[in-house]
Amino acid sequence: MKSHVCTMRHLIRLATLAAFLALSGPAAAQVQIGFGGVAHDSRQPVEVTSDSLGIDQTTGRAVFDGNVIIVQGDLRMAAGRVEVVYSDTGGARSVERVIATGGVLVTRGADAAEGAEATYDITAALLTMVGDVLVTQGPTAISGDRMVVNMTTGSGTVEGRVRTVLDPGSAP
Repeated sequence: MKSHVCTMRHLIRLATLAAFLALSGPAAAQVQIGFGGVAHDSRQPVEVTSDSLGIDQTTGRAVFDGNVIIVQGDLRMAAGRVEVVYSDTGGARSVERVIATGGVLVTRGADAAEGAEATYDITAALLTMVGDVLVTQGPTAISGDRMVVNMTTGSGTVEGRVRTVLDPGSAP
């Protein structure tokens, strides 16, 4: 009888430990954000500066390497390396995707976002950042594993173990 009670206590402890571990793991949290407040005008000229540029005409890719800064209107991106992927539709090449790596910082007006990597899908107008993402919007800061922002509407989400400190006096 005594061994049965010890076994039950042991099982209860294991179940409690398992429940605690399940609750304390990274959650799939999500929070809404807005980035820049208004639609981004992608028709504005784009200025790129970097330490070097490599172009591969056969693959339709351009790689800017070292201290890359890209500016288009009030949108600014800084990264260690940026790859521009072109699509070839009907004989005309156009930018399809921009992939930034090596510590990425994107600013637009007073808003800023930083992460390990970023991909900007031109057609969908979606900016996706991953890897220790931190978004600051005035006095509000939001961190998470992944951020997706629709650059046309300015709205987006931060996902994966989201943490924020909200200013009770500011509007969402």
